[in-house]
Amino acid sequence: MSIAERLRALAQRVPTTVTHLETEEATKNALVMPFLSALGYDVFNPTEVVPEFTADVGTKKGEKVDYAIKRNNEITILVEAKKANCDLDEAHASQLYRYFSVTSARVGILTNGVVYRFFSDLEEPNRMDERPFFEVSMLDLKDAHIHEIAKMSKEQFDLDGVLSTAHDLKALGLVRAVIESQIEAPDEDFVRFCFQKANPSCRFVASAREAYTPIVKKAFSNVISDRVTHRLRSALESSNTPPQPKEDVAEPDGTPANSDGIVTLDEEIEAYRIVKAIVCSIVSPERVAYRDAKSYFSVLLDDNNRKTICRLNLHKSNWTVTTFDDARQEHRHPIQQLDELYRHADTLRKTVEGFLAGKENNDDRRAEIVS
Repeated sequence: MSIAERLRALAQRVPTTVTHLETEEATKNALVMPFLSALGYDVFNPTEVVPEFTADVGTKKGEKVDYAIKRNNEITILVEAKKANCDLDEAHASQLYRYFSVTSARVGILTNGVVYRFFSDLEEPNRMDERPFFEVSMLDLKDAHIHEIAKMSKEQFDLDGVLSTAHDLKALGLVRAVIESQIEAPDEDFVRFCFQKANPSCRFVASAREAYTPIVKKAFSNVISDRVTHRLRSALESSNTPPQPKEDVAEPDGTPANSDGIVTLDEEIEAYRIVKAIVCSIVSPERVAYRDAKSYFSVLLDDNNRKTICRLNLHKSNWTVTTFDDARQEHRHPIQQLDELYRHADTLRKTVEGFLAGKENNDDRRAEIVS
């Protein structure tokens, strides 16, 4: 199983498991150790994962952090686990905070088995930041979360890359929090900024503040709503549906297909429009196309068969959608109705992001070599 599959399997177990966990030890055994195992670490190998790691910190003697993960005999990650369902706070991070100054660890994880908070020392070397750079709940695990968590895995761990990503994630989180707070309740400085931009020759007095505060809040909401509506309208506009390609399309087993016997279902066109609506947040809708073959229906980027966003089989009674991971491995998911495609939105967007970043699949590279 891939890291993504292991994390999803663990996430599915969390809701039913967490209600039976009454101690910290039970939480570690049932949730935290499986989480570390999902990242590829051997939790039963003390040269790789050190349980109850002990180090003297100033006048504190014999203090322990639950797990220390080693790479090349150097401690890289510290993990502090608390009982399931407890609220994580600054006091719970105190041991991680102290250990940062006396170990080589650059990443700290605070968790109750459900919520995972990731810390580093981005603000001051060897001094753990008070705020995490990334936080995720296993009760709301998305593909984008898995992508970030996987960077901490044994297979993918690269300290420089992790720290660079941590800096960006933290900055993004802080800016997003500011924007969300201004959307919900714009403060006086922001209202003054908007007022003066809209009325450069007017003074910002108390009456203007009272009048413009609700206006700014409403304008924020309207802009967001209008942009979303525009994207969806562009994606779902039937006139943008590309024509069927003239060239033949190969079946998955390599057998050439011809146009005879290919029937494009209304459900397939609707599925295509849903997928286009999902990915139009990161790519122009005009770049999303489809191709129909006898045994499957593909949604493509740039009408390129080597840039398949997803593949659908809606001709049989058991509908399926096939998505692709980072390694372009196929994952087939059963669906009963087309709205379920939205459950795979993060994966579909991530696939398109990979194409936009120039990550070609192995078939494409092999084709270039052959040619």
